[in-house]
Amino acid sequence: MKKTLLILILLVLASYLLFWPVPVEPVAWDVPKAPALEGPYAVNDRLSRAHRLAEGEGHGPEDVAVDNEGRLYVGYEDGRIVRFRGDGSDADLIANTGGRPLGLDFAPDDTLVVADGYQGLLRINAQSGAVTALTKEANGVPFKFTDDVDVASDGVIYFTDASSKFGPAMKARDDIIEHGGHGRLLKYDPRNDTTTVLLDGLQFANGVALAPDESYVLVVETGSYRVQRYWLSGERAGENEVFIDNLPGIPDGISGNGTDTFWVALFAPRNAALDAMADKPLLRKVVFRLPEFMQPQPAHHAFVLGLDTDGNVTHNLQYLGDDAFSPITSVEQVGQRLLLGSLTADSFAIYNLEESQ
Repeated sequence: MKKTLLILILLVLASYLLFWPVPVEPVAWDVPKAPALEGPYAVNDRLSRAHRLAEGEGHGPEDVAVDNEGRLYVGYEDGRIVRFRGDGSDADLIANTGGRPLGLDFAPDDTLVVADGYQGLLRINAQSGAVTALTKEANGVPFKFTDDVDVASDGVIYFTDASSKFGPAMKARDDIIEHGGHGRLLKYDPRNDTTTVLLDGLQFANGVALAPDESYVLVVETGSYRVQRYWLSGERAGENEVFIDNLPGIPDGISGNGTDTFWVALFAPRNAALDAMADKPLLRKVVFRLPEFMQPQPAHHAFVLGLDTDGNVTHNLQYLGDDAFSPITSVEQVGQRLLLGSLTADSFAIYNLEESQ
């Protein structure tokens, strides 16, 4: 009797793991072998000197923006946009988007542009707190996961819809496990209120950064471990190419801030188990049905790379101690400081670049 019951339980479990409906339809792909954490990616403890700010003020300050007076702005998981002094003190509520603010950037008119995972592309008057919706769809396809934003000097806004299928409530994990190419790089022109798709078919389109001369824009493909470059002007306008491929970690935010260095936040180093399943769609479905704690988990490892305008690694900042500020999802350079955001932490952080020299 006990043996029969055990067999029945195993059959039910096997049926669940193999046939229970799930929202993902994984696509097989050829993942490149992850580079070793050596040479330009050698493990170090430079980010052990990152200093946390505004601890306990909110959960998930995914990105940090800076105004002309050096004040810091972050968006929290509960929809709040909060302003701080440059040292992280004096929290001041500016607005609440009613969604999930992710990427932030200031426009030339000093309004704050917000990529909100639920509400689309927004503009916020930092003085009055008024929130204006700019765009929520392109080519008839609504945004499901508006993710990051960079504003050009002429006010044109470049941003990403990470996934047109999976929104923040379903998590980035779902889109990455499926690998179905639902991400888009977009442009919004406030002068004529138009939204244009520049690139589609991207694997979780994430961070966005304009070139120092604004001749191209970079976009992170988190699900493919790479960064693409889309040319905005010159002989190659409208073309795209891989800027850096086969990164050693899971790339998230990217920024340039008008300098010759692009900063890339790596959520965590690559996960060998996840890579091993890249060409096994059925196995990825089975793993998706497991409790989340049994699925591949990101390591607690702070990781930031600096790249030059040719995609070469110029800075390698890491720290994998238990007290590491991790995961890092955005990096913004202001003078000799790096401002670090995190999707899950209860603080953001500052790192002094002079300490790594």
